Amino acid sequence: MGADMQPGPLSGVRVIEFGALGPVPFCAMLLADMGADVVQITRPRAAIDTGNFMQRGRRLVPLDLKQPHDRDAALDLIAHADVLLEGSRPGVMENLGLGPNVCAARNPRLVYGRMTGWGQTGPLAPTAGHDINYIALTGVLDAIGTADGAPVPPLNLVGDYGGGAMFLAFGTLCALWEARTSGHGQVIDAAMVDGSAMLMSLFCRLLAQGEWNGPRGTHMLDGGAPWYATYRTADDRYVAVGALEEPFWQALLAGLEIPAESLPPRSDRAAWPAIRAALAASFATRTRDAWTGHFRHSDACVSPVLSLQETVENEHINARQTYVADRGFVRPAAAPRLSRTPAGEAAPPAPDTAHAVLEAWRASAAQR
Repeated sequence: MGADMQPGPLSGVRVIEFGALGPVPFCAMLLADMGADVVQITRPRAAIDTGNFMQRGRRLVPLDLKQPHDRDAALDLIAHADVLLEGSRPGVMENLGLGPNVCAARNPRLVYGRMTGWGQTGPLAPTAGHDINYIALTGVLDAIGTADGAPVPPLNLVGDYGGGAMFLAFGTLCALWEARTSGHGQVIDAAMVDGSAMLMSLFCRLLAQGEWNGPRGTHMLDGGAPWYATYRTADDRYVAVGALEEPFWQALLAGLEIPAESLPPRSDRAAWPAIRAALAASFATRTRDAWTGHFRHSDACVSPVLSLQETVENEHINARQTYVADRGFVRPAAAPRLSRTPAGEAAPPAPDTAHAVLEAWRASAAQR
């Protein structure tokens, strides 16, 4: 770290993370990457996977929260923390004696982050679900797929991570900032249905304007438009085309050697199938990598569709070190990048004890 570099921007922020799946550990990973001191409460005798990069930057403290002694140890840690993250169904933490009211009584400044799929309220709040269920209810899933096919799950990126972890992290930082002046923490009700719906803001506007009124796969951004779609190449691979604006569209046609006057106007939606067929016929004449080289210095917005195994070999991805080597495997680098207080080195998860963490936190607090 250079002389003008400072510790991560969240250095000094203490986070208690109660072990969960999906968005909670992802959110905690984001905070740890930026310098937060994250302590994960795990089940007793839980196996520690030092290769699990989703647990990087954590100290792992095993506690049986059903035992009074261990629950008291958790409360002692919470009394010295800035943030608590949990991903249980509504009522579970209260039943353990670790609900927001109990924790706030021990630590009025505590930011209590709650991550669920359905939210803390509403008729579905106590029921089970997964990413696919949350995005199904918010209109996201219905919008993804081809016009003649079924809805396609976009991995678990939208509900768990985009609508879940990212909004939990955002809410955490908002509440931390407010607590600096008020001296009081608050509860964050981060629901994947809410976050997923928020991600649909643009499409709600398009719906209101009458521009999102057909079946999936027939609109500008869902693969319906020929200039925002994927095309099969001669080697049965794919390229992605995003030539939305007119200059980019003209660059695409020039690169494909398709005279603009040979195609119907783009404004005529009825002509989209004919335009798509012309582009598909051209892309089918060369391999994916040949097209990649052909459009390398063009503004036609053509990119190869790479597999996860291939992306680590891509020139641009390598130049930015978007993926990095870490203890024998490859993982995404921390993001975003800060100029003066960048993310630190990612340490593997390490076992610890509640007593040791508490003593360290007390000692550092005394030095402030």
